Amino acid sequence: IMLHSTLALSLLLIAVTSNLAMAIKKEKRAPQTLSRGWGDEITWVQTYEEGLYQAKKSNKPLMVIHHLEDCQYCQALKKAFAENEEIQEMAQNNFIMLNLMHETTDKNLSPDGQYVPRIMFIDPSLTVRADITGRYSNRLYTYEPQDMPFLIENMKKALRLIQTEL
Repeated sequence: IMLHSTLALSLLLIAVTSNLAMAIKKEKRAPQTLSRGWGDEITWVQTYEEGLYQAKKSNKPLMVIHHLEDCQYCQALKKAFAENEEIQEMAQNNFIMLNLMHETTDKNLSPDGQYVPRIMFIDPSLTVRADITGRYSNRLYTYEPQDMPFLIENMKKALRLIQTEL
């Protein structure tokens, strides 16, 4: 009986340690999971609060992308966003980046409704830039795959506004 329980215990230990090793391995790849397909080279923050903190600390604007997994418009936008080198490069170097699949409690992030996809900018003074909008008057902060040049202009505008307002 003693031998049997020792064997069972060692098997249990092996199972626990291999799970732990897998968990540790997963931990290293955190940015991939947080990117959710929007760009694996980009460092993504996990929460809106963390995004605000990083924006203030680094003096970079925060870009918030609201999206949902089962939304075809979000998927199409994500693909265009991830494939655009200029956007990826700016997002990586000049912005604090956050993509969310749920709404925040900050009503300033949904000035014209809680639709997806929508992209908003918050500057380092923690002001939501309601003045940086997309091309559509019915959904001010939405972008379509063909709007990437427009989004690039808005990203540059978000960067310019910091320079002029500080």
